[in-house]
Amino acid sequence: MIGLQPFDPWSVLLIAVLNPVVVIVAIAMGRSIDQWQKVIVAGFAASLAGFLALYVMAYFRIVPVKGIGGEAGVFLVQFVLGMIWAWLSWRLAGRQETR
Repeated sequence: MIGLQPFDPWSVLLIAVLNPVVVIVAIAMGRSIDQWQKVIVAGFAASLAGFLALYVMAYFRIVPVKGIGGEAGVFLVQFVLGMIWAWLSWRLAGRQETR
């Protein structure tokens, strides 16, 4: 049987908030959004890019990984933050919805 270690919600939040890849991808995609529904896609893409960057950093032991269980939390928080960054970028770019 696999022993799952509990994760620390504070570290999950810090990893998600301090990941610059999520911010960069969400802002870059948010600037070209023409419909509000695409904010969800931009948030998902930013979260996926941020998670892949985190995986690469963990693989090369730049970020220590001590257990499993927090990966889904990191992805979810990055997804929400990615949608927020994409929405802000979309609103600041001044794009109007096409109908």
